[in-house]
Amino acid sequence: MNRESFRQNILELIRRTSAFLPPDVESVINLQRKLETSGSKADFALELVAQNIGLAKARSLPICQDTGTIGFYFETPRGVDQLELEDLCREAVQEATKKGYLRQNSVDSVDGTNSGDNLGPGSPVFHWEQTRDSNIHVRVILKGGGCENMSAQYSLPMEVQGKRVDRNLEGVRACILDAIWKAQGKGCGPGFIGVAIGGDRASGYEFAKRQLLRNVEDMSSDPVLAELEARILKEANTLDIGPMGFSGKFTVGCCKIGKLNRLPASFFVSVAYMCWAYRRRGVVLDGSGNVVEWLYQAPHEFQHEEPMPELTLPAADVVRLKTPLSDADIRKLKVGDVVLLDGIVFTGRDAVHKYLHDGGDLDVIRGGVIYHCGPVVLKEGSEYRVVAAGPTTSIREEPYQADIIKRFGIRAVIGKGGMGPRTQQACQENGCVYLHAIGGAAQIYAQCVQRVLSVRLEQFGSPEAVWELEVRNFPAVVAIDSHGNNLQQVVTDHSRELLAATL
Repeated sequence: MNRESFRQNILELIRRTSAFLPPDVESVINLQRKLETSGSKADFALELVAQNIGLAKARSLPICQDTGTIGFYFETPRGVDQLELEDLCREAVQEATKKGYLRQNSVDSVDGTNSGDNLGPGSPVFHWEQTRDSNIHVRVILKGGGCENMSAQYSLPMEVQGKRVDRNLEGVRACILDAIWKAQGKGCGPGFIGVAIGGDRASGYEFAKRQLLRNVEDMSSDPVLAELEARILKEANTLDIGPMGFSGKFTVGCCKIGKLNRLPASFFVSVAYMCWAYRRRGVVLDGSGNVVEWLYQAPHEFQHEEPMPELTLPAADVVRLKTPLSDADIRKLKVGDVVLLDGIVFTGRDAVHKYLHDGGDLDVIRGGVIYHCGPVVLKEGSEYRVVAAGPTTSIREEPYQADIIKRFGIRAVIGKGGMGPRTQQACQENGCVYLHAIGGAAQIYAQCVQRVLSVRLEQFGSPEAVWELEVRNFPAVVAIDSHGNNLQQVVTDHSRELLAATL
């Protein structure tokens, strides 16, 4: 084994996985884009998704800033030192983090310390199989936290949407559709679904994630499961959830179902929800660590440089805003408006929201704009450069957001996936709006960042720190206005009615 060759090829695999959406996934997104109504919010979201895919390729930087859990799936011949391969993969992960291919995502679960290099107990995750093939097969999945949080597990029999469902395929179908409905836009929909029927709680989730290694066009070899996969895909796309939970025809890109034997007492249905930024790549290496074949790759895909696409944003029917925002600026906005924002925003995620809610102070955000974002930031000399900056799932901040809006006079909160009734009420009472940025569009929003003005609360780690960013032409959709209206709640309620009619 040539250690350096193996390490470099794993580093390249991580780069490709982070920055280049697989051709089968991109093909489905491009096809489904054509089915959305021109000028709709779904059309707007998918247009920015498509541009983001091109920017990530051209810049060789993360498609989405949340590079998530790093999952390695290995198939190795007998006699291969798996401990050595793990060590080399960890070295590649460290280097990929330094280069900005990966965000600093590994956090101690007790004291909250970020390791800074994506290493730690359980980080990254390794899955091993032994085969009689003389080559080493390596696949990588990067699964962001937003879509991971939308994964679900059911134990049949149970009640789903007010209806009892049993230990049969109709029960399985109900569980899968319920999981898709619950995800709405929180998991950066449209989603791609992996499902395991059976197993125990641990093996079911692992096997559901393993289904995501299949190609989008792949059908189950079991005709019963193949029929269920096709039915789920068809029915999910009639729920009118759509991209980002904006309503639309494209809710799910594929559903892959596998089965495991189970105990007589247990019947688990495990659903692994993957966002549209469905990042998985692979490589086959020989015993020396040299490339035999790249997996999930189109012919000649990496034999030329990707052209830098020109970022185009809507020119008409938009509201242009500049910070500091006034009460009049906020009150004139209504749900569905497309906004282009210029000025100063402050990133703030889970740790900051809890800190402020518990009494911590951050006077600089008073009267300002909070962006639910954990950017990928590189330090170059004394300057910082944002290389990926899409929104994180906002609903995690629902326990804190209303109080922070009131206490600091926040004018706008930016995130994705929507927020709940307490935030909605706080927006109405305090003159604030919730702006929905396009989930996963990390390169679009990195291009909007003109410069980093400051960083605060760095003790929480880079993704959780407060970055003061100057932005220009920052695109978002008003999802909660100051008049008591909530765009995504309307979609949630309507899609619930459609789901009830389907079950």
